[in-house]
Amino acid sequence: MLNAIWAGMILLGIVVAVFTGNLNAVTNAAIESAQEAVTVCLKMLGILGMWMGLMHVAEEAGIVRKLAKWMRPFMRFLFPRLDAEGKAMEYISTNVIANFLGLGWAATPAGLKAMDELQKLNSNKNVASHEMCMFMIFNMSSLQLITVNLLAYRAQYNSANPSEIIAPGILATLVSSVAAVVFAKVMGGRRAR
Repeated sequence: MLNAIWAGMILLGIVVAVFTGNLNAVTNAAIESAQEAVTVCLKMLGILGMWMGLMHVAEEAGIVRKLAKWMRPFMRFLFPRLDAEGKAMEYISTNVIANFLGLGWAATPAGLKAMDELQKLNSNKNVASHEMCMFMIFNMSSLQLITVNLLAYRAQYNSANPSEIIAPGILATLVSSVAAVVFAKVMGGRRAR
């Protein structure tokens, strides 16, 4: 469906450009945008490499394990039916820590592994378990201390103060995460009844 919407918007833009005589402007804008996208991707690659490397160092140094241990009471609240020492909880904790540090890219592999482990524990393979739903909702709310992506984009585009979004980012992600947990707990309670 989304592909059809995008295709329709692009086609509509081209048709309007043809009828208004702005086809050259559309072509030039497309080429410039493609060049800018490649430039941004190359610059973001360095930032991505640095943060993923730091996350790997943190894992190897045992920092992730210590943070996961520190988070255990909160994780037990979110996932009371999961084994605190199990693989699923380990991957979920790694994902949450990476998201908390604003490393969405580094969080993705752990999130995929967490869902795989949760599916192994799922008794009904055709329906998402409560734990899978809780993980997805909490993951999407993305509680973040530092919004690395936004800081990088703002620095890339020469913002006067790229870090001014840190406090609003913490507040916004805290509110979204609390709302996500409350929603998941309420819906999980209804489902259990």
